[in-house]
Amino acid sequence: MKHPHVQLSTEIARAINIGLPIVALESTVITHGLPKPQNLELAREMEKTIRSAGATPATIAILDGKIRIGLSDAELTQLADLESSLKVSHRDFATAITKKQNGGTTVAGTMLAANMAGIKVFATGGIGGVHKESAFDVSTDLHALAEIPTIVVCAGAKAILDLPATLEVLETFGVPVIGYQTDEFPAFYSRESGLNVSARLDSPKEIADFAKAHWSMGTKSGILVTNPIPEAEAIAKSKLEPMIEKASKEAIEQGIHGQALTPFLLNRINELSKGKSLKANLALLLNNARLAAEIAKEMNVARKEWAI
Repeated sequence: MKHPHVQLSTEIARAINIGLPIVALESTVITHGLPKPQNLELAREMEKTIRSAGATPATIAILDGKIRIGLSDAELTQLADLESSLKVSHRDFATAITKKQNGGTTVAGTMLAANMAGIKVFATGGIGGVHKESAFDVSTDLHALAEIPTIVVCAGAKAILDLPATLEVLETFGVPVIGYQTDEFPAFYSRESGLNVSARLDSPKEIADFAKAHWSMGTKSGILVTNPIPEAEAIAKSKLEPMIEKASKEAIEQGIHGQALTPFLLNRINELSKGKSLKANLALLLNNARLAAEIAKEMNVARKEWAI
């Protein structure tokens, strides 16, 4: 592809040209989501996991005003070491480009950039959604899922959110919510939420076949594949909810909102859980990367049969 503000790495350009399976990765988890040095360690492990599963990782970020699709290890290190950077969603690309800034792409921002390169599968931790603190605080991730035809593999929506309201918005937007080997919508750190998915699928091939059927109808929405956190690292909903309530109350009292809200809540929950939530976050990210690679391989087989 050619675009004045997009730069493909040599590896990603080659993978696209010869039709190899590719998995997009976001970068706000590196720039804003995790502390040092875990952010760089995680970035490397995510890419290693995808390669081990037979796909090519495409970490997406903004460096010096360029939308970069695929980063070298030196560039990952540069991104992880940034003292300050933009959190780049749809509205922020032009700012980053015109001011030649550095930034980590959100779920929505990564979907937009990946779609420009024709990458159909994306692995993340959890999507944004409707915040409990304000019903008007709705993540752009939900709008991106409504408009960008991408398979997004996640562990559900972040547990700090209003999950029933988030699922209602996804239903309104016509976004299928798939439970991978589960009938229940996972809640990020927890495997359980008490909420149903719109369909259950039990293999990467079934997901690829579902995508074919969904997009063959002319629909443009993404497909949300929810993959429960491995049981060994999960935090029970009953233990997590009091921590979320405490963190949410503190955010309201301190007037924290907008793009600062999610990082504050996640950091506070990590403190309250004595590091258990960070461990869970790392585990679910790698679990999602592994599944996304398997789906990307099945999608590659499917693309030989139908155009997507």
